[in-house]
Amino acid sequence: MIRFTLLLTMVISWPTLLCAKPVGHLDRLLEQIQTTQQQASITRKQREQRFLSTHNDQKKRLANVKTRLATARKQSQQLQNSFNKNEKALAELEAELKRQTGDLGEVFGTVRQSAKDIAALINESLVSAQYPDRTQWLRTLGERKKLPDITELEQLWYLLQQETVESGRVVRFPATVINTDGQATTQEVIRVGLFNALAQGRYLNYQTESHRFVILARQPSQPGNALGIGDQAEGKLAIDPTRGVLLGLLVETPDLLERVSQGGIVGYIILSLGLLGLLIVIARLIYLAFTGHAIRNQLSTPANPSPKNPLGRILTIATQNSNTDSGNLELQIDEAILRELPRLTQGEGLIKLLAAVAPLLGLLGTVTGMIATFQAITLFGTGDPKMMADGISQALVTTALGLIVAIQLLFMHTLVTSRSQALVQILDEQSLGLVAANREIADV
Repeated sequence: MIRFTLLLTMVISWPTLLCAKPVGHLDRLLEQIQTTQQQASITRKQREQRFLSTHNDQKKRLANVKTRLATARKQSQQLQNSFNKNEKALAELEAELKRQTGDLGEVFGTVRQSAKDIAALINESLVSAQYPDRTQWLRTLGERKKLPDITELEQLWYLLQQETVESGRVVRFPATVINTDGQATTQEVIRVGLFNALAQGRYLNYQTESHRFVILARQPSQPGNALGIGDQAEGKLAIDPTRGVLLGLLVETPDLLERVSQGGIVGYIILSLGLLGLLIVIARLIYLAFTGHAIRNQLSTPANPSPKNPLGRILTIATQNSNTDSGNLELQIDEAILRELPRLTQGEGLIKLLAAVAPLLGLLGTVTGMIATFQAITLFGTGDPKMMADGISQALVTTALGLIVAIQLLFMHTLVTSRSQALVQILDEQSLGLVAANREIADV
């Protein structure tokens, strides 16, 4: 170690010796070497002292850390022992609590479940519109973790009793009602148990989210003013036992015009043909009625034939050809009857054609409706039935419209045909009578 230090000192001091001024004697060189060695020894001792001082500090710190580690381990052991004792004590306390509560635990679970069920029931009840602060308390009771006290149990019983009593009462109270135009006003609401709510004779729908009433856009056939509103003391009222479900479906139920519009363009064509057939039938019935009246008047005065009715025109031809033989007279009368037949039977063929075309158009609407239904199934699948409702409605409505129009036109065609045949039969009878009378005169 000493040799290494001497060698290091010589290496360090060698540049200094080279840069020093040349000496004239070796003693001078030796003195310089000794001085350099002394300085290096002093520097080395200082470094050793600093190292020893740092080493002692590190030893002290290590001892301090070891002391703290031992203290921490001791505290950890103490805490672990305390934790184990607390766990054991907690288990004993829980067992004691379970033993002491006994059946109260089941009662607590029943109360929580009952509170949740009753909260859901009361939230949709019409009574909540009159007493809106009941649901929140029930929900709080259903979410609590501690046992309910006797006051809370009595309050739960009171709410059940209140709902039972209010279900059999008809009461009036002010509430917010939204009109069909969207405006909210405060009106007097009549609540019929848990079933119906009315305002100014109109049925209401209760909104559970906002606790407000909405006037139904489409009212039931049974008017609400039958419930003793005004001067009436009693009356009949339609009751919704589903608590608003049926009334909600009533709004979505289409009326006659909406049902007809579901048939689409095919439905409108069927109705147009039905209307055309009805107009033809009315026109023909009016014509046949006037013609029949004129023929009956002519029958009462056969000696004075009038050219304004078919029988009069036939009698005129018979009178003008009274001197003709029976064969020619019969031919002329038959010709006259044939000229009158188109006027009496006009439009019957068209009515019959419309009666035959109407169900065919209904079948066409059925086919187009089913095509639309299958297209909806292809695009959207069968998950949502409402996507297929339009096509099915068109198929069924057009079929129904075609059958209705065809049945009515068939009855009307039969009516018009019977009326015209009755008049033609009168003309045939009178013509045969005229021919027979002419033959008797010729024989005489």
